[in-house]
This record gives sequence, C-alpha cells and structure tokens, in this order.
Amino acid sequence: MLRLFAPLIAPVIGLGFILALLFSVIVTPREESEESAAHRFHLEPKELHLASNGPFGRFDRQQLQRGFQVYKEVCSACHSLRLVAFRDLEGIGFSGPETKAIANQWPTETPSINPETGEAATRKSLPSDKFPPTYANEVAARAANNNALPPDLSLITKAREGGAEYIHSLLTGYREPPANLPKDAQPGPNLHYNPYFANLNISMPPPLVADGQVTYADGTAATVDQMSQDVSAFLVWTAEPKLENRHRTGVAVVLFLLIATILAYFAYQNIWRDQKH
Repeated sequence: MLRLFAPLIAPVIGLGFILALLFSVIVTPREESEESAAHRFHLEPKELHLASNGPFGRFDRQQLQRGFQVYKEVCSACHSLRLVAFRDLEGIGFSGPETKAIANQWPTETPSINPETGEAATRKSLPSDKFPPTYANEVAARAANNNALPPDLSLITKAREGGAEYIHSLLTGYREPPANLPKDAQPGPNLHYNPYFANLNISMPPPLVADGQVTYADGTAATVDQMSQDVSAFLVWTAEPKLENRHRTGVAVVLFLLIATILAYFAYQNIWRDQKH
C-alpha cells in the first residue's frame, strides 16, 4: 500500500507548502493591518516611582493620605471601595477619632434595615463598615454614566496590567485625537481619546482637569500630575495594605535561608572531612 501512494506524497506535501505560503502572504498582512489600526496609537504606561516599589518598598503615608483625599473629593463620585473598611485608614496614618469622623461624614450612607418596619434604609457609617457603594446597584450606575459601569477601585492596581503606572498614565493621558487617527478608532459619542486605554477611547471623562482641583492639607502643590501620583499610590495600598509586612517577611526568610545554608555547609564539612570521596 505504501508503494502505491508513494508517488503522491511529494505532490501533496508540495501543494500544502504552496497553500501555507499563500495563506501567510494573503491573510497575515490583513491581520497585521487590522491590529495596527487598533493599536498603533496605543502607548505603554509611563514609569512611576513610588516609595512602595521594589522588594524593600515602604508606603509614604503622607502621600497615601493625599491620595485618599483625591479619591474622596474626585473619584468617589463614581467609583466605590467595597473591599476597604473605614477603620483600615488607620493603616495610612489616620487616628481612631479621625477615622470615626471620616466614616460619620461620608457623603454616601451605609445600607441598613429599619428595625421597626424591616424596610431598607440607610444610616451613618461606622469605622467597622466598608465604604458604602456609590450607586444602589449596577442599573443605577449605568444609568448615571451613559451605560458605562464604573469599576470598583479596591483592587484596580492588581486587576490592570501595569498597576499604578497604568492608573497614573490613564489619569494624565487624555488628549485630542491625532489628525491621522483612523476613522474606526475615532472617539464616538460620550467617549474620550486616551492612548493609554486599551481601545484608545474611554467613557470616563477626565477626572483631574486642572491644577489645584484639590487643596492638600499638608500644603503640597496639587498639580494634575501630583494628584494622579498620589491617588495611584493610595490605590496600591487599597489593593495590598499588608505590602510592608510581606516585604519584611521576605527579607527575614531570605536571611534565614542564607544562615541555614552556611550552617549546613559547615556541618557537611565537619561530618565528611575525614572521609575519602
């Protein structure tokens, strides 16, 4: 049987090679063209040097407090922090009474139940409460944002590739579309051009619009770039509040393993020094 089909093997292989070559010539350029139309103008996140970066990084609590102020006065109008409790703010330097005051004065009250009627109600937040949702539900959130759903920011620096650098770049990346932007990539109604966003057009309007939008309590100049850095640093903390503990534990483990390795080496030398190898 093999001898019967042997004369056909070479032509079949040749035909397959020719078809593969034609496919690569005809199809691949079109895919590259489509990709370039969507991604040619996309920019990688800018570098952002935060005190928490690196294996020995530690949080700059003054910056975290400024970042929380930006979140409170700007971002909380649309975005929630459903995984963060008010008392967690003690981890960035707020005292117990300050945390209690922040919870009590928060613009959105915490959902509750009326104990007398059993109906849904709201109440002033307590330090033990999580940050209350900005909107009652997803439908209300979409209705207030042209059908776009503002994401929760609790873990946003873990959920987005680039982390804090992506957030900082996105907040400072709004600009007018370039003249040579393809028509299919032009921002549509209620969309805004931002080359750091995945498809270049984002439904969120620029949240940081001018210097001095926030007045920092510590007197730091609130430029758009500074506010963006500060809120990005704060969102790193919300995503990983135990980062400093992890770094300290990592250093201790490395030192322990180093010492254990040295002791094991000397033990090996002591036990086998009189033995022939």
